[in-house]
Amino acid sequence: MMTDALLTVDDVRVEFNTRRGKATVLNGVSFEVNAGETLCIVGESGCGKSMTALAVLGLVPTPPGRVAGGRMLYRGEDLFAATPARMREVRGNRISMIFQEPMTSLNPVYTVGDQIGESLRLHQKLSPQAAREKAIAMLKQVGIPAAGQRVDEYPHQMSGGMRQRVMIAMALACEPDILIADEPTTALDVTVQAQIFDLLRALQKDKGTAIMLITHDMGAVAEMADRVMVMYAGRVIEQGTTAEVLGSPLHPYTQGLIECLPELGSSQLDEGSDTTLAEIPGVVPSLWELGSGCAFRERCPHAMARCASEVPGMVRPPGGASAHAAACWLLDKDTNMARTDAMAA
Repeated sequence: MMTDALLTVDDVRVEFNTRRGKATVLNGVSFEVNAGETLCIVGESGCGKSMTALAVLGLVPTPPGRVAGGRMLYRGEDLFAATPARMREVRGNRISMIFQEPMTSLNPVYTVGDQIGESLRLHQKLSPQAAREKAIAMLKQVGIPAAGQRVDEYPHQMSGGMRQRVMIAMALACEPDILIADEPTTALDVTVQAQIFDLLRALQKDKGTAIMLITHDMGAVAEMADRVMVMYAGRVIEQGTTAEVLGSPLHPYTQGLIECLPELGSSQLDEGSDTTLAEIPGVVPSLWELGSGCAFRERCPHAMARCASEVPGMVRPPGGASAHAAACWLLDKDTNMARTDAMAA
């Protein structure tokens, strides 16, 4: 796998003006996407996963939202400083997105061939006939049978799995460097989910496309990811390889997410068993109630006084040689020394 960074997100902040005041929905988000890899972004609903994708694509609704700080570097070019015309060149061409719900993302009054061909005519300057031929080829590539007939059909004439494949064909038509997949298997049955993930892996292997997969499904993370980024209340709280994050999670929130998963063959799944699934107590705090400390402190079994007053930065565990890191005071050397002294006293 290549390791050069295609996309570098550096300390990005996104704010929204609301009737209740200013809400910071992304607060200091930083990460990289490397060529040919899959980065999975995980977390509960409302943690900022989809907003991160919209920020990358320059689609933060303005007003009421705005990018309040940071840099978004695509091959060294700061997209936040790009003109609207330049962003239109990048969006859908070099960075594409599969949106969460294809029935609301596809236009019901245009055929799927016209919708796939639109980006080809816009970005690659293909003629209508050439765009149609490429659209048929893309439908074949994503596994839609009778592509020459389906190209003239409307979204409502297709099943949910086929509509999702059309969305993938649209996103990959211009052979982008980065594909953002926002919950690409939502509302699909498990068989179709597996087919979609197999398709994404095959296309990635064939084209070398980097994938940003946004999900709350830890099973999908284990299956697809090279690296994992965990988000909570608009912040990145843990990053590392899939084996590191799933096998040795550092942050209490990540540990809680993994503990919530049922295990095949465990008593959790036995009929009539009284054993219940683990859960993380409480709910994600409102953006107006985050306060000055760690946003997870009210739900954390290890919370200490420092968590209420200071926001932890990303810290690697002692002796850690990799990039695996988490934003938790439990990993801070001075904090651990103080706790040890207090316990000894």
